[in-house]
Amino acid sequence: MIKNILKYFIISDKLAKRVFSPEEYARRIGVNIGKSCYIDTKSFSGEPYLITIGNNVRIAPGVNFFTHGGTWPFRNKNPNLDYFGKIIIKNNCYIGKDAKIMPGVTIEDDCIIGAGSVLTKSVPKGSIVAGNPAVYIGKTFDFLEKINEYNFGTKGLSKEDKKRILLSSSEKNFLKKGFFKIDK
Repeated sequence: MIKNILKYFIISDKLAKRVFSPEEYARRIGVNIGKSCYIDTKSFSGEPYLITIGNNVRIAPGVNFFTHGGTWPFRNKNPNLDYFGKIIIKNNCYIGKDAKIMPGVTIEDDCIIGAGSVLTKSVPKGSIVAGNPAVYIGKTFDFLEKINEYNFGTKGLSKEDKKRILLSSSEKNFLKKGFFKIDK
């Protein structure tokens, strides 16, 4: 216990980024994080204390948070120009790999943010958004109803059991995506 306390206070933030888990690092630099979260990024803005993450939030690798930016071209006219926006992620959200969250964005409860998305606007409760810039895709409740049809029930099984079940399953049990419509 004392070793962990010393480690927390003695290590510089730069070294902490390499030593701590992403969630430990985020807490250390001032990100406000709720309970039962899984955070897999260390790319927080220069003002991490402006970022709040609710309960039961999953943040995938490569997600970037921006609490400021874009003033560089104006610094010759106004050297002190600076603006900031808080980022708030409420409860039960999933932020996909390599998403980018811009200043002032709030993500309400029960949302899914697609991988690679760039969020320039806030996201209403129960929404799925994706793209660059992110656009509304649908409701999380509708998505849940749709994917329940493809539930294999393998959560918590060993890798071997999961592999056995998936490889022995019929093709009709797997999700399949449709093709893009092409105008000719």
